[in-house]
Amino acid sequence: MKFNLPNLLTVIRIFMAPVFLVFLIASEIPHHFLIAFILFVLASITDFIDGQLARRNNQVTNLGKLLDPLADKMLTTAALLGFMKFGLCNIWVLMIVLTREFAVTGMRMIATVQNVVIPANIWGKIKTATQMLLSAVIMFVAEFSFMSDNTFYIFSNVSMWVIAFFTFISGLIYIVKAVKVIDFSK
Repeated sequence: MKFNLPNLLTVIRIFMAPVFLVFLIASEIPHHFLIAFILFVLASITDFIDGQLARRNNQVTNLGKLLDPLADKMLTTAALLGFMKFGLCNIWVLMIVLTREFAVTGMRMIATVQNVVIPANIWGKIKTATQMLLSAVIMFVAEFSFMSDNTFYIFSNVSMWVIAFFTFISGLIYIVKAVKVIDFSK
């Protein structure tokens, strides 16, 4: 299988997600939050770079369209799972995020079968950027202890609910658009 550079960066991000999670939850490793932070930021940067390269070099592929959102979901879900281990993410936040991802993926699959294209919109990009930015901030703060434990847990959980809000809104907007163009009688 031959990959162009944007797709290769996306595949690298897919493989980085579980490695990142290993370091995030490995509390016995000194500075595990810092290592996880660095891996997460590097993986997040590949998301920005692969999209830019694909568009600039006219290398947008169907494989890239499939793998890029998958890589994003793997990375951001890994962060939420790791945060749950430390009490930094409410289970309902994770439920909202996963429900949105399954619902949107299901709509995309139905649309694909009907040869309908539902383009990505700015809300999906805001959702992903919010997930990546706030997750990185939480790891950074966890490593360098800028806050008391109680304040940090409150900050983390509020950040998670911000993520849940943008995730819910982006999913709702996508589903409303999908319902207008998909024929559910088929």
